[in-house]
Amino acid sequence: MATNGDVYDRNCPSRVIANHATGQWGSLVMGKLLDGTRRFSELRREIAGVSEKMLAQTLQALERDGLVHREVHPVIPPHVDYSLTPLGTQAAERISGLFTWIEDNLPHIQAAQVAYDARRAENV
Repeated sequence: MATNGDVYDRNCPSRVIANHATGQWGSLVMGKLLDGTRRFSELRREIAGVSEKMLAQTLQALERDGLVHREVHPVIPPHVDYSLTPLGTQAAERISGLFTWIEDNLPHIQAAQVAYDARRAENV
């Protein structure tokens, strides 16, 4: 029987899932899929900087975790669509909220970074 996880326990599988969903590429993939179904090439174009290999690994991990659905259409050449599962939609909505908060507060965050860097430079 499955139990609730403890993401702060290094041996808990929830930590691996958290990394898949909130890591750099996983969170960006899920954010894009929140807007709707995408093909691999669309995701690759829309997520600047992700390599083909990293995108494939990320999609596989998210699919294994039950967050992303992969649908292969029986045509030539193969047509594969990626979408969020209901579980993935719940996670992506939370991640999207964090992204919105970051974008809304970017000037404050950047000002804090400049102030921090200035303090560090004074102490060198």
